[in-house]
Amino acid sequence: MAKYDDQNIFAKILRGELPAYKVYEDDKTFAFMDIMPRSAGHALVIPKAPARNLLDIAPDDFAAVARTAKTIAIAAMKAFAADGIIVQQFSEPASGQVVFHLHMHVMPCKEGVALLPPQSRKEDPKVLEDHAARLIAALKG
Repeated sequence: MAKYDDQNIFAKILRGELPAYKVYEDDKTFAFMDIMPRSAGHALVIPKAPARNLLDIAPDDFAAVARTAKTIAIAAMKAFAADGIIVQQFSEPASGQVVFHLHMHVMPCKEGVALLPPQSRKEDPKVLEDHAARLIAALKG
């Protein structure tokens, strides 16, 4: 397995070198909107610790990511009136991993509405701002 590359896009987001539509942050995790969402409200949860994927992350850091993914999933169900949630994590290229900083996708789903194909279109910034605001509001209760 390759080593962690601290120049990946998510590492740059964590360092504030690239913008993101942040919805949640704690001492171990960071959650933000996917700019190429597969569904309305598609968010990403990443660890602050440098980890390429599931295969090299420390168990405590992965547990924190899983807890945050659950928190985001519950908020997304409410914010987007979802009928269900998909939580996905890919490790290594053969699985479909494209950005090599561990991340979990949290995608609200509606009955009868198919997910868009991965990386098929970049969402309008105003839509992403609205989706982030809706998730943040749901997180606050």
